[in-house]
Amino acid sequence: MQENNLRKHYKRIHMKILTLLLVFGISIPSFSQEHLKHDQWTNLLKTYVTTEGYVDYKGIKEHESELDAYLTVLSKNHPTSDWDKNDQLAFWINAYNAFTVKLIVKNYPVVSIKDLGGSIYKVNTPWDEKFIHIGEETYDLNNIEHSIIRKEFSDPRIHFAVNCASISCPPLRNEAYVGSKLNAQLDDQAKRFINDASKNKIAKNKAQLSKIFTWFKGDFTASGLSIVEFINQYSAVKMTEKMKVTYFDYDWNLNGE
Repeated sequence: MQENNLRKHYKRIHMKILTLLLVFGISIPSFSQEHLKHDQWTNLLKTYVTTEGYVDYKGIKEHESELDAYLTVLSKNHPTSDWDKNDQLAFWINAYNAFTVKLIVKNYPVVSIKDLGGSIYKVNTPWDEKFIHIGEETYDLNNIEHSIIRKEFSDPRIHFAVNCASISCPPLRNEAYVGSKLNAQLDDQAKRFINDASKNKIAKNKAQLSKIFTWFKGDFTASGLSIVEFINQYSAVKMTEKMKVTYFDYDWNLNGE
């Protein structure tokens, strides 16, 4: 416990130095894809997110300037077409997750992310709030997830990486995604989520799955695989096409500690 507290202390010092640069008007530089390593985000995640994906939103709220420093870096470094595709995708996944955390922290304490907006899809839900400034563009979370991540990259594993700050979501990974190891990170997220019995319960003759697999069925089957074939790539217990499948109710309560 003492070692963990010491590690958190040094990480906070590191983030405070970056924050002071902002306060005193020392500009944060723009980076090429080779230099944008997302270390600030990893430091935050290691400090405030457990290995199971539970988030200490109160702790982040108390040190919100550290999060804001990283969001400023994202805002100054909009990906361009000359970036490697994996670096681009890693950027957008990190941006989605970091700005989702910001949305929660800005309104903390809150029971559920769904409490932060109305019920009219694409009008006034929290995913439709245009508060994300990157480069010259202004985005909402839906723009990033559906118009960029899903549309431009067509990788169904992203559904295990983007986090909606809720219990039933795949866990928030406690390290940043980076292009150089993105495939391994996405594979690991898929295995973790599919084999987590609280999210997907797969037995010999029946399975109870996350609603993610029905909401985004088209993404998982776009390559010609069935949902069963896709899941079997990562599942320790193999499914059959004849298995009875039901779905868990989705728990939108906050994924906080």
